[in-house]
Amino acid sequence: MPTEIQLRVKPKIAATAELLEREVAFQLKISKNQIQHIEILKRSIDARQKAVKINLSIAVYIEDPFQENLPLLPDYKNVSHQKEVIVVGSGPAGLFAALKLIEKGCKPIVLERGKDVRARRRDLAALNKLHIVDEDSNYCFGEGGAGTYSDGKLYTRSKKRGDVNAVLKLLVAFGATKDILIDAHPHIGTNKLPKIIAKMRAVILASGGEVRFETRVTDILVKENTIRGVAIKGGETIKASHMILATGHSARDIFELLHAKQIAIEAKPFALGVRVEHPQALIDSIQYKCDTRSTYLPPAPYSIVKQVKNRGVYSFCMCPGGIIAPCATSPGEVVTNGWSPSKRDQLTANSGIAVELKIQDFGIFQERGPLAAMEFQKKIEQTAWRLGGETQQVPAQRLADFTQGKRSASIPKTSYHPGTTSVELSEIFPAFIYKTLQAGFQQFGKSMRGYVTNEAVVHAPESRTSSPVRIPRDFKTLEHPQIRGLYPCGEGAGYAGGIISAAIDGEKCAEQCASNFKK
Repeated sequence: MPTEIQLRVKPKIAATAELLEREVAFQLKISKNQIQHIEILKRSIDARQKAVKINLSIAVYIEDPFQENLPLLPDYKNVSHQKEVIVVGSGPAGLFAALKLIEKGCKPIVLERGKDVRARRRDLAALNKLHIVDEDSNYCFGEGGAGTYSDGKLYTRSKKRGDVNAVLKLLVAFGATKDILIDAHPHIGTNKLPKIIAKMRAVILASGGEVRFETRVTDILVKENTIRGVAIKGGETIKASHMILATGHSARDIFELLHAKQIAIEAKPFALGVRVEHPQALIDSIQYKCDTRSTYLPPAPYSIVKQVKNRGVYSFCMCPGGIIAPCATSPGEVVTNGWSPSKRDQLTANSGIAVELKIQDFGIFQERGPLAAMEFQKKIEQTAWRLGGETQQVPAQRLADFTQGKRSASIPKTSYHPGTTSVELSEIFPAFIYKTLQAGFQQFGKSMRGYVTNEAVVHAPESRTSSPVRIPRDFKTLEHPQIRGLYPCGEGAGYAGGIISAAIDGEKCAEQCASNFKK
């Protein structure tokens, strides 16, 4: 059996095999020659003090030989002729649901309104360069969902929702680096995640499942309060008695459809704000308390939460060495998000800064009932589009100017490819959001000296933090309380908040669906 030890070492030692081996031998009071292998089990950065340290959990093989034991894919059986389940959406919830259905002996029919992961790139290029928004193929819609081209961060606080490690192991089996099993804040990267997504699709198809792209659901067929299938754009009907609805948080047409069919949905509080970009070197200097970041340290992230008059203001989806992307899903709106490549090697860092919203904040749209939060969200995005010149140029303001309520005389070039327009952002947000953001940034600046600077640029809005709608479901069966065979799932249904929690929820819905099938 290997010997497990905990170490707290300098970054150079953690990154250099020979130095780490020497440190381990010293700690165990043995010769280096006695060490057969060192396997890092967990790794995290401790930057609380001026001297940054790396915390390591290590397995040391002294007598026993080491044998690599990477996770393997489950033994997926062929389900070509098994009972069929429609899965609407091929984001993490939909894909993990489809794979779990195969494990449980059901045939998934995955319907994706967007294009496959490779073909999506052309539409993203058109969005960035030509300001053309394809309503079915963009940063939110298409194979892999929003996470595919929005960073691939795998950190979650939802430890109680399911087995996080099992999801990470499955991703490694599909080709992710085993570092995601080790790092405290695992990350795949936008440049690597598409290949993993494509492998998942290949396994679904090889196992007898179906994956259909450019297939937008236009109606949900219900008879006697039971799912009967779906109608898709073009008029075709696909019949099934069970459906997992995993459309993601931006499928407004589905929310509208459910409401029109009087299938119960609820307005859900969410968070809304801006995306701020700093030079990565500035964030490094603040977080690592240094002039220049060590080559043995990754670009520094940050996570910060403050309270302003009983409202939370917090960083969201922080992207070290990352890029801000245009994430509109319809013409006539502007939406921002951020992502990082696997190396996080861009010169800028960005983060969503979101304000906690409450149901009563949507009062002006109360006549829309359960769609009130969605309409509030849409109004801000449409205002940003109008103030940005009716293009995908994003309204922007230098950060120090933002906190002082001053229009910026100029905006430096940022990573947001469609470009920026100098706007006083109080013109976009209701006063309570704008003033809460101002106060929140001022508090951030007290905790992170140097954070509030005109070197940083605020882009508005960051509005798709989570779904503005919750689709209710039974606590035990996970079915919609009104419609038998309908399983609301993932971020779009209001039960997840990122790749891992969405994947876990997809698996849970699939397991329950397969179990209910057999009753």
